Amino acid sequence: MSLLAAQSGGAGVPIRELAMLVLVSAAVSYLLTGVVRFVLVRSGWLDAPRTRDVHDIPKPRLGGVAMYSGVVAAIALASVMPALNRGFPPMTPDMRAVVAAASLLLIVGIWDDLFDLDALTKLVGQVAAALLMSFMGVNWYLLYIPFSGGATLILDPIMSTVLTVLFTVALINAFNFVDGIDGLAAGLGMIAAAAILVYSMVLLHDQGGTVSAYPPAMISACLLGACLGFLPHNFEPARIFMGDSGAMMIGLLLAAASVSASGRIAPSMYGTADVIALISPVVVVIAAISVPMLDLLLAVVRRVSQGKSPFSPDKMHIHHRLLSMGHSHRRVVLVLYLWVSVVAYAAVATTIFPFEFVALTFGVLLIIAVVFTLRRRNALADDRSRGARPRSGSGVRQVIRRRRGRRRYNLRP
Repeated sequence: MSLLAAQSGGAGVPIRELAMLVLVSAAVSYLLTGVVRFVLVRSGWLDAPRTRDVHDIPKPRLGGVAMYSGVVAAIALASVMPALNRGFPPMTPDMRAVVAAASLLLIVGIWDDLFDLDALTKLVGQVAAALLMSFMGVNWYLLYIPFSGGATLILDPIMSTVLTVLFTVALINAFNFVDGIDGLAAGLGMIAAAAILVYSMVLLHDQGGTVSAYPPAMISACLLGACLGFLPHNFEPARIFMGDSGAMMIGLLLAAASVSASGRIAPSMYGTADVIALISPVVVVIAAISVPMLDLLLAVVRRVSQGKSPFSPDKMHIHHRLLSMGHSHRRVVLVLYLWVSVVAYAAVATTIFPFEFVALTFGVLLIIAVVFTLRRRNALADDRSRGARPRSGSGVRQVIRRRRGRRRYNLRP
């Protein structure tokens, strides 16, 4: 059976409409990113390089504002599409909850990008956004347990809220932590959103266009487009950073999409042998965010073991380690893209193709990823081969003015 719905307004998978959301979100994000950069450069709001940063030229932040605008524009379009209106109130509260939580987190992110919030205040803002999303209806209330024959655990309201908030805050910080090199967070967010989008489309197909499967498909489509539109501005060498306003939004939207999908799967739709299909929402999410989550876990363990705050910055993230191996900035990003794509492919493919085919292709892709990672090239040679300009601070005239850690510079747009 084709995934394409016979009628765009009927049950099935509205591929054309979801593709339109991706395109609109990408277009708005791409165009507004240039506008945001122009305004920030003209006003002198640039991010001064810090000791843990891999860039040494002041650059504007707040790219997350453009990404947020792309997401909201696409959601607004979806709300008037007949094929997608089943994913909005009064049918389901998810989209309204996502917009409200993302708006609150955007305010926290903008304030942090401009004035450097302390870790505790930022955490409070993250928890508040996650709680708002949970209270408005996005909760992880069904949890499949694949042990002892398999069972579906129905969570009570308190446990549902706690699990949702913990998962959401963890994802927000995972992408906030990994946003340390040009194009990394946007690319990983794009891959993760694409993986969840494909899974949501399979869910829509298998369950005959069930109402609860629309929100994760729309959320991931909007996020995919926002990251896709922002990436040309942010890929190494970046002209603008997404800032915490963008990185935290990626984590929030991925959490919302995965919680929305994971809590709505119907075990009765599958046989007992389809264990992977039954737990695939969790598997897809974990696979898609495997690199940032692993990076977050290692960072917390490393810092706590050294007697430091888990939020204290350092240069020991995975991308920093790959740089120290001799990879160029661009190659580090491509290596991480490849690994996340391989793992996400394995998780999504198990819901579509036979296990033997998935195992074979996953093995081939794994070998390619290992070879690509170990095959190092000189970073300077990489830069010269693409004609990149040397990274230096020449031509940048600093204006003697500080605002709580953010320097103002004069730099041509």
